Amino acid sequence: MCYYVDQKGSRRDVKIRFNIAVNNTGSFYEGVFVNGFEHPNIPIITNSNPKIIETDFTWGLVPSWAKDTSFRENTLNARIEGIDTTPSYKNINSNRCLIIATGYYEWRWLDIKGKKKEKYFISSQTDEIFCFAGLYDSWVNPANGDVLRTYTMVTTQANEVMRFVHNNRERMPLIVNREDEQKWLDPKTDIKSFAFPKYDSKIIAFPTN
Repeated sequence: MCYYVDQKGSRRDVKIRFNIAVNNTGSFYEGVFVNGFEHPNIPIITNSNPKIIETDFTWGLVPSWAKDTSFRENTLNARIEGIDTTPSYKNINSNRCLIIATGYYEWRWLDIKGKKKEKYFISSQTDEIFCFAGLYDSWVNPANGDVLRTYTMVTTQANEVMRFVHNNRERMPLIVNREDEQKWLDPKTDIKSFAFPKYDSKIIAFPTN
């Protein structure tokens, strides 16, 4: 699974990378070792507004039908194999987004119980700024009518690199290769076509402190 990321791309660099404007309604998030459980507003691109980099969505999906936000810590990640059947995701599988980042972190277990671990940093082989695949939704707070816009990060089976790194669960976030970013945003594209081993991400990993 993936809960800690880097988003070191500046507003200017992200704008140049995707050649689209940045939404000015929210603060532009930059950070190192960003904790998903703090629900940061890491910038995303949605397929409903693909010409704007959105800055007011937060990580940890709250579906539109939810009574409150209490379970969003369980929706930081969405397993690609279960998107069509999981209640939080099955009705939003056409709500595709690209989550902008520069890397993420995972831990390799060095013993059978995971008491000793080695931290790894993982990034794209080809792009300093890349994208995770995501899904998004909007939730209206019944108490005050405020709208909360949120997203989840899609995960898949681990490839060869991540089977070594994430050896206790053998999962990885779905990193969309640059040439496939628009394909992921297209709701007509079958989500399962991005599942490993049918689809593989060009990534590199190395140990870090």
